[in-house]
Amino acid sequence: MKIDIYVIDKKGKKELYDPLIEHYRKLCRPWAKVEVHEIFSKEIARAQEQSPVAAQAAYSRALERYLPGGSNFVLDPEGESIDSHAFADLLKDRASVRFYIGGAFGFEKGFSKQSDKTVSFGRITLSHKLVKVVLMEQIFRGLSIIHNHPYHK
Repeated sequence: MKIDIYVIDKKGKKELYDPLIEHYRKLCRPWAKVEVHEIFSKEIARAQEQSPVAAQAAYSRALERYLPGGSNFVLDPEGESIDSHAFADLLKDRASVRFYIGGAFGFEKGFSKQSDKTVSFGRITLSHKLVKVVLMEQIFRGLSIIHNHPYHK
């Protein structure tokens, strides 16, 4: 199984959360190859300075090319709240799964509608860096549920 996480985020120096992300990547290896892709451009930076609408449009343009093929899930506070078993079902029997984490202004409705499902980790606002960690833990938990690993218990 291949799992890709696309996040609107600047590539940069080593971050506080990087060791946790790597920890969960390693834990997932028996069942899936998980990769995190940070997407950021000058266009996104300019759009974020202009307006939320311009920023959302720039995020969509940057991420749309990754949508074709595989199963696509957008993370958004306005999405459906699901428990860990339902999250595991998102991964079950799939060869390729992609998750999308937006920038500071979230996603355009049109981008979210192109995905298979929009999922929420709750109504609170989390930084995209922290969401990456939470998502990685839920991916490992979901894979553990699917493969009857004791982690979830």
